[in-house]
Amino acid sequence: MVVHEVTDAEIDRIFQALADATRRDIVSRVLVVGQSVTSLSEHYDMSFAAVQKHVTVLERALLVTKERRGREQLVHSRIDTIGRAQTLLTAFEQIWAQRARRIDDILAEDP
Repeated sequence: MVVHEVTDAEIDRIFQALADATRRDIVSRVLVVGQSVTSLSEHYDMSFAAVQKHVTVLERALLVTKERRGREQLVHSRIDTIGRAQTLLTAFEQIWAQRARRIDDILAEDP
């Protein structure tokens, strides 16, 4: 399967980053408006450093960016990367739908 403009390594980083519930929650929190790492850390029962590590994983996967504003680092979502992940999932969905239709066709044939 070919998904344009996305390498296998990028796909791996995206889905490995999204495999963690905390990271998925961080992405959803910054989709609407950017938030500082400090404000994000208030939502989790973990240290600031742990939240910062989660943000770094998301940043490496190009799912978020960090922008320094004074002493704060604001985290913003990268909707383009989220769109690439959606494109990939849609392609997989189409493959499975085609397979299901073929199975239905086989089962519908007269023996």
